[in-house]
Amino acid sequence: MKYLISLCLLICAAVAPVANAEQVRYISDNLFTYMHSGPGTQYRIIGSVDAGTKVTLLSSNKAAGFTQITDDRGRSGWVDSKFVSNEMGLKERVPALQTELTEVKTKLAEALTSSDTQNAGLKNTLAQRNSQINDLETRNNKLQSELSSSQDEIRELRAKIDTQKDDLLMKWFTYGGLVAGAGLLFGLVLPHIIPRRRKRNNGWA
Repeated sequence: MKYLISLCLLICAAVAPVANAEQVRYISDNLFTYMHSGPGTQYRIIGSVDAGTKVTLLSSNKAAGFTQITDDRGRSGWVDSKFVSNEMGLKERVPALQTELTEVKTKLAEALTSSDTQNAGLKNTLAQRNSQINDLETRNNKLQSELSSSQDEIRELRAKIDTQKDDLLMKWFTYGGLVAGAGLLFGLVLPHIIPRRRKRNNGWA
């Protein structure tokens, strides 16, 4: 059992450095930092690492405050942990930011161009709609005027028809009165015009 536990601990100890070796870190923007042969300033300086350099984290000594790294030139050593960061340095971030800024500016310009085109299209459409509305209003006003004129004309014609009906009735009444008067007069005058026949005296009285 002890042998099995020891074997597990050995495997974990062997795997841990490999896992740490896969972690990527960056030297923070501090111009450069010295690389020592051990975890402390009392160890020999074996070189320096420029700010923003991409390094591989091997291990950390929290008590000493130093981190063991491998730099971009393949050198291994210890540097102050406060100079090791998870973020890229400005030297590498600035070009990426500039590229991103250029892309954003390009997209913004395209968006503005598209927006201007759309606005121009909308303005043209709006102008066409306004022109159509004005034409319709003009035609509507014209039709309203024609309708009003037609209504006035209809009223005048109806008034004339009513007047003509009244005149016609008056004429018929007049003609009827004349005919009746003539008949009455004829009836009164006719007996006086035609002489009466005298009765024969035949002795039968």
